[in-house]
Amino acid sequence: MSRTEEAALSTPAPVHDPADAIAARARGLTKAYGSGETAVLALDSVDVDIARGRFTAVMGPSGSGKSTLMHCLAGLDNVSAGQVWLGATEITGLKERELTRLRRDRIGFMFQSFNLIPTLNAAENITLPMDIAGKKPDEKWLDQVIDTLGLRDRLRHRPAQLSGGQQQRVACARALVSRPELIFADEPTGNLDSRAGLEVLGFLRDAVDQLGQTVVMVTHDPGAAAHSDLVIFLGDGRIVDEMARPTAEAVLERMKRFDVIRGAADAPEED
Repeated sequence: MSRTEEAALSTPAPVHDPADAIAARARGLTKAYGSGETAVLALDSVDVDIARGRFTAVMGPSGSGKSTLMHCLAGLDNVSAGQVWLGATEITGLKERELTRLRRDRIGFMFQSFNLIPTLNAAENITLPMDIAGKKPDEKWLDQVIDTLGLRDRLRHRPAQLSGGQQQRVACARALVSRPELIFADEPTGNLDSRAGLEVLGFLRDAVDQLGQTVVMVTHDPGAAAHSDLVIFLGDGRIVDEMARPTAEAVLERMKRFDVIRGAADAPEED
């Protein structure tokens, strides 16, 4: 055996930290609004891991806590109890200035309302967060994002000159341009017709598959959830189920089952 072979055998294999595969996680995450008898428990001791490089959908009936979960994971809302991490960074307990910097540098956001500046064109809206931070975007990455989202011929148009689907694509590009660790999308197709909604979902799917991004999407739409790798179902502030490789039909059936169970639980007892 040669020395090279001996060295190869004696060299330990690299150890991969399992935490590298987790983009965000929460343990015992609890969020209550109000206090005393009027307190509303939006999240009740939630444990969740968000896989890196995957598309995760969060579903549940109105009031289930799905938007609250996203806001707590993104550092947009303080938690009442428990811990939240973005990568290896625990964000619970960070001061507001630190949270603002973390959200700006490491997280991208898409909302139902596009939140574009009407006086800026598409290109200026896309780079606005980085301009505010005094940073220059990676031109190669910016070009890749623009081409993936099909915005090359719309860059000089202002929001009023764009369709709803095009505006949401601009919002998607804005979320992607800083190459964040995690993108949170809150009902991103809520203000779009079915065709434009499918386009935006396709672009989010491409962002994961082609650009290596991590996406968490809150939605009430089984068809939208079907674009994800994993659906997390919430009910009354708790994770009640998960579904890998979802289809619209399977998600709809699961949601119907939750409605039946919830309806039975809420029904008045007979004398």
